[in-house]
Amino acid sequence: MTSVQDALALIKRGAEELIVEEDLVKKLEAGKRLRVKAGFDPTAPDLHLGHTVLINKLKQFQDLGHEVLFLIGDFTGMIGDPTGKSATRPPLTQAQVEQNAQTYKEQVFKILDPELTTVMFNSQWMSEMSAADMIKLAGQYTVARMLERDDFSKRFKGEQPIAIHEFLYPLVQGYDSVAMKADVELGGTDQKFNLLMGRTLQKSAGQEPQTILTMPLLEGLDGVQKMSKSLNNYVGVSDAPGEMYTKLLSMPDALIWRYFELLSFKTSKEIEALRAEVQSGRNPQEVKDLFAREIVERFHDKEAADNAHKSAGNRVSLGEIPENVPEVEVDAEGQQELPISAVLRMAGLVKNGAAAKDVLGRGAVFVDGQKVEPSLKIRVRGKFVIQAGKKKIARVILK
Repeated sequence: MTSVQDALALIKRGAEELIVEEDLVKKLEAGKRLRVKAGFDPTAPDLHLGHTVLINKLKQFQDLGHEVLFLIGDFTGMIGDPTGKSATRPPLTQAQVEQNAQTYKEQVFKILDPELTTVMFNSQWMSEMSAADMIKLAGQYTVARMLERDDFSKRFKGEQPIAIHEFLYPLVQGYDSVAMKADVELGGTDQKFNLLMGRTLQKSAGQEPQTILTMPLLEGLDGVQKMSKSLNNYVGVSDAPGEMYTKLLSMPDALIWRYFELLSFKTSKEIEALRAEVQSGRNPQEVKDLFAREIVERFHDKEAADNAHKSAGNRVSLGEIPENVPEVEVDAEGQQELPISAVLRMAGLVKNGAAAKDVLGRGAVFVDGQKVEPSLKIRVRGKFVIQAGKKKIARVILK
């Protein structure tokens, strides 16, 4: 049996905010099997590691014996989440939602136990709402309070359009908690307004308000921007083992412990022991290797994890990427990005500009295992495994 203190420590690991901690402690002390909710709008078919921060936390609740409610927002997905948007977000079609939802389920069950997870769709209750029911729901919140929300406030002050249906999104997300009788809801820090809406509507419905646990938004491999496919700083859940392994080994050293805390299932004591070893002189690349193998095994299998360092090079035709790639620092001299030809030259991977042009023209330059075009520009403040031909390879740190 896990003590309340140990359970609370695991729940709070990596979390940004817990509202209200005293309420959660009372529920845990009562021995209640909590209904733990997290909602995902199926806005894209593929998940990356940034999405799994919440799913990992759900797994921890599951391991503590609580009931996980994995909500797929097929109804809210057709509204379009306005969170963080400077313009009205295009809604998805029903066909898009259904297709993406199926892919979501396949991916999350690589982490969650399907036998202990209840998958729910908010169309189950929202599609049964009449127009009168929706008006009644809308009557439980004011426009003034809605405009307190940061993204709405910025758009209003900037005279950017806010569609009426966007006000419905947080209301529907909050009502989901009522319909699901949630005890706890997880969400990113950017979802705090919506999560608090759930508490408000639960109080109005005579329910005990849910506890809110917010999780930070995971930085991408550049160590600066939020992980995003559009920024190409992501590790996809469906990435091939070698690709996943190579990407994770390319992360800046400063990200190691952040990724361990939010993505690893190693205990806090195990992570602290690894941190102490690095501080005592252990090569950080060895620790990245341990982390990368854990993630590859989670989304593939142990055999794939054991051989990921070999298959990393198989994604390109230039041979295997060594486990210990030499690091080279390149000073961008204040520039935000550099042409790949300049990076090759400055990193010592080619002798001169003519040689860079030649190797690029032959299609023999790969960045993190992906063949690149001669016109590519590399963003500064990142770390990349760059191959130029069969013999030249380095982990290039752009500063």
